[in-house]
Order: sequence, then structure tokens, then C-alpha cells
Amino acid sequence: MATSQGGNSHRNGTHSHRTSLKPHVKSKPAQRRNSTGKDHAAVPGRVRVAVRLRPRNAEESVADADFADCVELQPELKRLKLRKNNWDADTYEFDEVLTEFSSQKRVYEVVARPVVESVLDGYNGTIMAYGQTGTGKTYTLGRLGEEDNAARGIMVRAMEDILADISLETDSVSVSYLQLYMETIQDLLDPANDNIAIVEDPKTGDVSLPGASLVDIRDQQSFVELLRLGEAHRFAANTKLNTESSRSHAILMVHVKRSVKGRDGALSSENGNHQHMVKSIKPSLVRKGKLVVVDLAGSERIDKSGSEGHTLEEAKSINLSLSALGKCINALAENSAHVPFRDSKLTRLLRDSFGGTARTSLVITIGPSPRHRGETSSTIMFGQRAMKVENMVKLKEEFDYKSLSRRLDIELDKLIVEHERQQKAFEDEVERLATEAQQRISDAERNYVDLMEKERSKYQKDYMESIKKLEEQLVMNQRKNEELHMKSSGEIPRVSLEELADLKKMLQKETHLRKAAEGELNNIKSQVAELKKSEASGKSEILKLHNMLEDKEHQTKKLEGEIAILQSHLLQLRLEADETRRHFDRGGFEKETGGPNSLTAQVKQQQQQQQASGNGEKPSIAKLFEQVGLQKILSLLEAEDADVRIHAVKVVANLAAEETNQGKIVEAGGLTSLLNLLKSSQDETIHRVAAGAIANLAMNEANQELIMVQGGISLLSMTAANAEDPQTLRMVAGAIANLCGNDKLQTKLRSEGGIKALLGMVRCRHPDVHAQVARGIANFAKCESRASSQGTKSGRSFLIEDGALPWIVQNANNEASSVRRHIELALCHLAQHEINARDMISGGALWELVRISRDCSREDIKTLAHRTLLSSPTFQAEMRRLRVN
Repeated sequence: MATSQGGNSHRNGTHSHRTSLKPHVKSKPAQRRNSTGKDHAAVPGRVRVAVRLRPRNAEESVADADFADCVELQPELKRLKLRKNNWDADTYEFDEVLTEFSSQKRVYEVVARPVVESVLDGYNGTIMAYGQTGTGKTYTLGRLGEEDNAARGIMVRAMEDILADISLETDSVSVSYLQLYMETIQDLLDPANDNIAIVEDPKTGDVSLPGASLVDIRDQQSFVELLRLGEAHRFAANTKLNTESSRSHAILMVHVKRSVKGRDGALSSENGNHQHMVKSIKPSLVRKGKLVVVDLAGSERIDKSGSEGHTLEEAKSINLSLSALGKCINALAENSAHVPFRDSKLTRLLRDSFGGTARTSLVITIGPSPRHRGETSSTIMFGQRAMKVENMVKLKEEFDYKSLSRRLDIELDKLIVEHERQQKAFEDEVERLATEAQQRISDAERNYVDLMEKERSKYQKDYMESIKKLEEQLVMNQRKNEELHMKSSGEIPRVSLEELADLKKMLQKETHLRKAAEGELNNIKSQVAELKKSEASGKSEILKLHNMLEDKEHQTKKLEGEIAILQSHLLQLRLEADETRRHFDRGGFEKETGGPNSLTAQVKQQQQQQQASGNGEKPSIAKLFEQVGLQKILSLLEAEDADVRIHAVKVVANLAAEETNQGKIVEAGGLTSLLNLLKSSQDETIHRVAAGAIANLAMNEANQELIMVQGGISLLSMTAANAEDPQTLRMVAGAIANLCGNDKLQTKLRSEGGIKALLGMVRCRHPDVHAQVARGIANFAKCESRASSQGTKSGRSFLIEDGALPWIVQNANNEASSVRRHIELALCHLAQHEINARDMISGGALWELVRISRDCSREDIKTLAHRTLLSSPTFQAEMRRLRVN
């Protein structure tokens, strides 16, 4: 890829020595090491450069009719020759060589499509056009193609591919359109927003423009309308080289957010195994790619363009920024230790595109006219140097915790509703079966009693009648026998024999009746036995129902426990999303082990009960407090067993949450013990819980002075410097924020590093940590404002002296309302002291105050900002200078 220059060039059209280039290969996403959402290994990606020749225009066709073109293209060899004269030429190789007949589609396919595909895979990408004024940069990138569909430029075609590849239900595309004019970044979609600040992440070096408009794109037509609107606001002028010369650098930023399908955890509960469902919860992965399309203003020579007056100043600004870009490219191509990215805002914006983590394609545009051979040569050399720049392309992939949180909320609501429905149906069924069984038993008992009474009465009556008849017959027989014995004759009368036969028949009849009665009685006994069996069966069924009811109650309790586990998972995901990466590296959470003595066992037992049931925490702690006593609990803070100390400090932290216990804890030496734990312990869990307990105690003004006297700020600052866990940082920041609200402690708190400790914790990206830092800054600024108005404070704000202003301005429009509200209040309090005004103007705070006075959602803060701006002569003078109403 070496160029022939000076004595190295060959004569008679032969090309110089060169290093062969690898053929263009379609970009592929880097292989991921795992699917946990961590940063993936970077892959090298050289800046790819294509050259495009513009055909002769009408003026050149007339003026240069007798002269040959200064450029000869050899597209099949990806080579061009730049003629010095009729017999000598320099030869250069590029990744692509596009002739004057190349279509817009061909240019997009070879220059832009690989970058667009990388952005859709989750990488950052840059497409840029560089060249002399009038060589077709804007035509290549920004042509809308409304009259001729084939003339569409790279911007329009790239958005067509992006919208065709994404799903509007799960993915999103948003666009910002800006111009860099006279070293000022202006919003082409909102012309009133004409001084946008560049923000750089101190850790990753990523560049962002938080003040720029960000518009969601749903269809191609709306995107074309945005481009048309932006082009209407872009600065252009008529020069000798171009009738519509762009006087600013245009930057289109396209943010693509895509969900990775098939990676989220299943939430189905069809098999009823809720415990398995809880374990398998995983958030879905989201890939974020950013496409930056840069239409640079054309380089030009003043004597050729004929610029004068304001146009001359514009040309100087353009040439200075392009010169700074060239210096950066030179330094990167030569592997220089220092790359001057900060020489201009253009190079700061393109820091990720050259030598950064983006996949970059550069198209350089040249003209054929020999009159502009010098400019053409300079453009070609810029492209040659750019081809030596190596970028390290990284995949942008993270977990979508917000979507998972919403899904968990929905699933939890469904489980609760289904549980309540099943519980109600079960109770109704049990009540129905119990009522039915009772009714059947009552009916059986009543029928049994009635039947027995009827049968008993019937057989008793028949029995009495039979006995009476037999007795009468017996008396008659005895009388007759006596008469027979008294007669002398031995002949038995016939009548007596007939009567005896009748008596036998009656006896036989009575015997049959007795047997029949006995049979009926046996039948009745069998029926009674059947009724008793039926009663026993009913009692067995009732017992089964009672057992079923107990089983259902057990299942209900188990389901409630699983719901509590779900709720704790949901809360943990919301509060600890940003520390997930470190948790995966560490391999899990620490396990707790038991202690030897009975007091420790009681403390652990109460802690385990709290973990098992989230709604019984306060009663358990109160019961433990009554049974064990505060002194014994505090004595466990110095136990040798680390696990015992963890349990004890959790109990103390829960006790400190109650205002009635705070005085008792301090009197018993609990505050001193907690501060000693911060100083002596190395356990992150102890640091987190102890800091939370100190934050609770710091809500009491009397305790705040004790914390300061015992060196609490120094210990909290040391804990914050060593902590990585967002929850630990949140507790420490909360404690310092409470101390910041005490007027008497302002100077001591600042001298012992309290403000710097707060600012140091913003390294953690967790919104809860930022919310506590913002609250502390707001409390400190409020006390300072009150001291200044009372005459006890003079000079600049300690916050400004300790470097808090840039972070305050950066987060004044933070998307988290808890952060934004405190920052807005802090800005208003800082602005009330006139000596801070100059620093706030130079730091960009004036624009945020103006925005707050217009757009703040809270009326009291909005009114305070408006009144502060009106009362400050310095702010009023600056707004008149900037023509801000």
C-alpha cells in the first residue's frame, strides 16, 4: 500500500513498489466468549478506503477541452494513476476504485453495506466522505433521490436496510442530525439548540452528545422528511468551485437497539413447577450499535474559491478542522504515542472512528481537472494514510433488565390472580361437599329412627295379641280337660278333638308369624347395619375432605413463599443490574454458616426467618431485641467469626431503621462499633450493611456531629474508594448525603474529603448511587446558599472548587428523575451566589438554568431558576450577549 513519491516513482506509467492488499471480506461480528452480557474480545478492523472520481462538469468540459484528465483509473486492479505530466505518473492502490460511471447502488454496496451490517450485529460503524469542494461528497452521502430513485445516497439506502432487518415490535431506531459550524455543534432538527456540548466517558473514552435531539424512526418516509428538514437548516454558500458549497460538517447518528432472540429465560408455569421457573429467570440480551455518517465540508484554497468576508472566515474554520483531522490520521498511521484528538471538535467527535472501536469506511472524492491536481493529490494522500489506521472493533451487548422487570411484574400478577381464583374455588367446593354430606347423614338418621319405631310398634302389638289369644285358648283347654277327667266314660268327644286340631293350627300359625317377625327384624337389623356403614363412609369422606383442605393450605403456603421469592428476585434485579457482570466473574454469592453459641444461633435464626418471609422482618427483630438485649447484640459485632459479625450487623442495621432505637444504639456504643467495622473489616457485606446503619443514624442531627467527631467522613470515604458493589456505594453515599444537610458541618465535611468522596462514587453507573450523590450535592449547595445569604460564607462554592460542576452540568437533564430533580435544585442554589456565576457560565450551567426555568416539571424549582436568572447581573449580561430571552 506504499505510494510512490519523489525519487521512488517509476517513469513511463509504471507503478511504484507497493505491499499487496487483502481482498475485501464481509465484516462478521466478533465471537462471544459467553452470553452473560460482558464486553467481548475486540477484533482488529482496518479503516477501508474507496476513491470515487467525479465526471467533468460543464465548465471543465469547456475550460479543459484541450487537456487530458489528471487521473487515470484502473478499477479492475483497484488502482489509480495521478499524472504529473504527459510522461510521468504516481500510482496508488485503494480498497475500491469507483469510476465516474459507478452507480449510487454500486458505491453503497462496496463502501457502506459492510458497515451497516456490522451496526445491525451490535458494533459501532462510521461512513465518511472527504474531498475537495464540489467533488460529490454530499451527492454520495446525502442525496434523497426523490426525483430519481437510482440517485439515492448512502444515508437513505442505509436506513432502508436497517428498517428492513429489524423488528419494530422488539427493536428501535433513533436518529440525531447535527452540523459542526465554526467550531460550534448545532442541532439541524432543532435550530434553537445551537451550542451542544461533547461529553466523554472518562473510563471508556466513548463520546456522546446528550443535548442533541433524538428522534425515533418507524418508517422510511419519516426519515427522509428529517433529512430534508436538516438539509434546509445546513449552512451553504456560492463559491467559484461550487454553487452550493457546504460550509459545515454534517453528522448523522443512527442508534440501533436490537433484542437477541432465544436468549431470555422461560417464564412458563404450565407444569406448575414454580421453583424451577424462578431459577431459570434470565434477562434478554440487547445489542446496541451506532452508525455515524459524516459529510465533511470541502477543503479548498482561498485563491481558487474566491471566498471573502464571512465566507472567508468559514473557509478558514473548515480548513483548520480538516487540518486537525489530517494530523490525527498521520499520528495514527505512524503509531505515534500522542494523537491530538483535542485540537478540534471534529477530531473529538471522530475519536471512535479512527483508532477507536468502530468499523470505519472512508470514501474520498476527487475531480478529473488538471487545474486542481494539487488538491486531488492531497486528497489521495489523506486516503492512503487513513488505510494504515487500525481500529479494534467491539461488540456492544448488555442485558435488558427493564423488559425482564416488566415481564416479571406481569407474571407475578398472573400468579396472584390464579392463586386467589383457585383458593376461592377450593373453599366453595369444600363447603358444598360438607353441606351435602351433613344433609345425607341427617336424612339417614331420621329415616332409621322412624322405621325402627314403626316396626317396633307393629311387632309389639302383634306379639301382645298373640299372647292374649294363647292365654285364652289355654284357659279353655284346661277347662275342657278338667271336664273330661270328671266323666266316667273314656270316649273322647269329636268336638274336643276338632278343637284340639284348631288349636294346633293356631299354634302353627303363630309360629309362622313369629318366624316372619324374626325375618323382618333381621331385615331391619341389616338395614340399620347398612345405614351405619353409610354413616361411616360419610365420616370417611369428610375426613378425606379435611385432609384435602390441609394439603391445599400447605400448597397455598408454599405458593406464597415462592411468590415472596419472586418478589425478592425482582427487587434484586432492579437494584443490582449494573453489578451482574462482577457477580458472574465471582461465581455466586457467599454462603452463611452457623455459629457455636446460643446467642449467635438466635441471631442467625432470626435472620433466616427474615429471609424466608419478607413481611415478618420488623416483628422478628423486635422480638430478638426483647429476648437478647442490645448490649449482647452489639457484643457480637466484635466476634471472631465473620459470619456472626455479618448477622449481628444486619440486626443492628434493622434496629437503626427505627427512630426510637437510634438513641439507644448510640448510647450503648453502637455507632463506635459500626465505624470500627468500616475501619477493620475487609468484608464487603459488612461494609454495605454497616454503612446502611450509619446512614440511618445520620438522619438524626445529634448523631451527625458524633459521626464527624469520630472520623466518620474519613472512614466512609475510605470505604467508598475501596468498594465496587453498587449497594455498598449507595449506602455510603446516602450517609454522606445526610451529613451534607447540616449547616454546622460544611467546612469540616469538605476538609475531610466528603465532597471528593461523593464525586468519586459516580464511577459506578448505577442510578441509585447517582441519586444519592445528587441528593448530597443538593443538600450541600442548599446549606451553602443559606450561609451565603446570612453572611457566614464568602468566596466560591466548595462544590465548584472541588470540581463538582462538570458532573452537575452533565447530569442536569439525566433521564432518572431522582437524579435530575436534585441536580436541578443544586444548580439553582449555586446560582444564587453571584460569585459562582462566571464559573457556571464557563462550565455550561447557564444553558441548563435556562432550560430548568422553561421546562422543569416541578413548578417550585422552575420558579426558583427563573427568579435566580433575573436577580443575577452576570447571568443577565451573558443572556443579552447571547440574545436569550
